Amino acid sequence: MALSEPLAAPLAGTAARCVAVSLGLSGLWAGCAWAAGHLHADPALHTVALFVHLAALVVGFGAVLAIDYVGLLWLLGRRTLRGVLDLTAPLHVPVWAGLAGLTFSGILLEPDLDSGLTRLKLVLVLLIALNGVHATALHPRLESYGTLRPPAHLMARAAGSAALSQLGWWGSVLIGFHNTRH
Repeated sequence: MALSEPLAAPLAGTAARCVAVSLGLSGLWAGCAWAAGHLHADPALHTVALFVHLAALVVGFGAVLAIDYVGLLWLLGRRTLRGVLDLTAPLHVPVWAGLAGLTFSGILLEPDLDSGLTRLKLVLVLLIALNGVHATALHPRLESYGTLRPPAHLMARAAGSAALSQLGWWGSVLIGFHNTRH
């Protein structure tokens, strides 16, 4: 089923907005990576940054897990897609807030940028952000189908986005844990 004209109109320009936001986030990410290599926090500020980092992880990753859990309930036939989309829409805010908190507090945690694992973690953070842009843009497209089942290609994009999200968040958490132990 193709989107009707009234449903498609609000989506006009979405690709251009996604590209612009993605470029902006990539630039911000590069700036944060540069700052992490040049800023050094005193012990008290480091402790505050660590607390903020952990709190942001709870907020951001917790929201991601809630979104994906409700998506799993839909796959199991226990929720409607409409119900999933209605529940997950407001959770985008804590996901983005958590990601921002993790990124900015991470600057003050003095990451070892010479470590391959740390560089991988930074790439995963960028992947999470860029995937978030995609997921945020995809959400209204899925909503536009109302109670109708969206086409397979949109459902595949949603599933791929959820898988990338889990890969990025869990990978970052595991690398962060590893880095604190070594």
